[in-house]
Amino acid sequence: MTTTATTIRPAIHRQRLLDRFLEYVKIETTADPTATTYPSSLGQLELGKLLVRHLRSLGLIDAFQDASGLVWGTIPATDGGGSATVALLAHLDTSPESPGGNVRPRVIPSYAGGDIELGNDQVIRRCDTPELEGLRGKTLITTDGTTLLGGDDKAGVAILVELAAHLMEHPYLPHGEIRLLFTCDEEVGRGTEKIDLNQVNAFVAYTLDGGGAGQLDVETFSADSARVTFRGTNIHPSIAKGRMVNAVRAASDFVDRLPRATLAPESTEGRDPFLHPYAIEGTVASASVQLLLRSFDTAQLVDLAAIIRQHAAATAADFPGIETSIAIQAQYRNLRDGLRHLPEAIELAKQGFANLGRRCEETIIRGGTDGSQLTEKGLPTPNLSSGQYNIHSLKEFACLDEMVEAVEHLVELLSLWSDKGRS
Repeated sequence: MTTTATTIRPAIHRQRLLDRFLEYVKIETTADPTATTYPSSLGQLELGKLLVRHLRSLGLIDAFQDASGLVWGTIPATDGGGSATVALLAHLDTSPESPGGNVRPRVIPSYAGGDIELGNDQVIRRCDTPELEGLRGKTLITTDGTTLLGGDDKAGVAILVELAAHLMEHPYLPHGEIRLLFTCDEEVGRGTEKIDLNQVNAFVAYTLDGGGAGQLDVETFSADSARVTFRGTNIHPSIAKGRMVNAVRAASDFVDRLPRATLAPESTEGRDPFLHPYAIEGTVASASVQLLLRSFDTAQLVDLAAIIRQHAAATAADFPGIETSIAIQAQYRNLRDGLRHLPEAIELAKQGFANLGRRCEETIIRGGTDGSQLTEKGLPTPNLSSGQYNIHSLKEFACLDEMVEAVEHLVELLSLWSDKGRS
């Protein structure tokens, strides 16, 4: 029997979901892009150990943290078997772009509208965050303005743990085998580095790493990274005339040459590509610039790399004695390319929203998820809503009501996959 919006479903435990989320965000799990270890920060291991305890207490007897820090668990099938195994993922780490330690979350039980004063001269302004208008009366969780909240992606983590609790408490709800996987270092592009797809052993997967309610992410950027290094000649400034070649000046000149009115994240939107210099470091002797290359058209990454090479060469020509080197590394590819092989992954997610009487908007991400890389490796993995807003910002916040809705949608979606397997 196909599930409909009129099917009686047990209520999701809101307070438990909130309590777990608040516990998770207080554990610092900031990813470190300079680390050579995996995971790149000890806090990810700490949170992973806590999740194992939580999952085992719910009855997931196989829950464990592997040698790489990934947390695994299985919710047994209730439909008699024969339906597809579905994997559900969220990541433990938070972005290194803003402070992530000593998080002090603030709960707003019934948002009344208007600007939200966080303190520390930080304000979530309604004019800058138009989504606030649709969140009146809902429970929001913010920061105190000094750190990230960590909703990206601890909202997804809390959603999956509550899903496990809900399904284990209500074994009559139909679903096939569900594989839970909590990854590390997604924010620095290494989220799937240690994943063995044979161990996942799933037909389809979904990441819980999306924005507002009803969004179904079916496209991501294709992404490369670049490091441009300038090598100069250092000598004491008192005798530097005609002898010093300053790599810091060369690196600064290179950044200044990059497009700003176009091909920059601060001047683009929608399907526009960009080149983003996000870090610069060095000395007179050697300086480097790190850049992100992003486009929904994978082939266009070659053109973006050519722009980098062109401007690096022009800088070298204007700074006699400067030597340059450019290293470009592939990161992930557009989610769309792989999802074409399993359209049901999108169709059933949309049907789940429809059965609940909720809107669904197919959306694109000007970024990437673990699902981008998993899909490229052969496991189709769209991205689902988890109630995150203003990600990577001190003004980040999450919506508890939309986290609850995410759990409800997963229950419906898993039932649909079960129906498909038994039809």
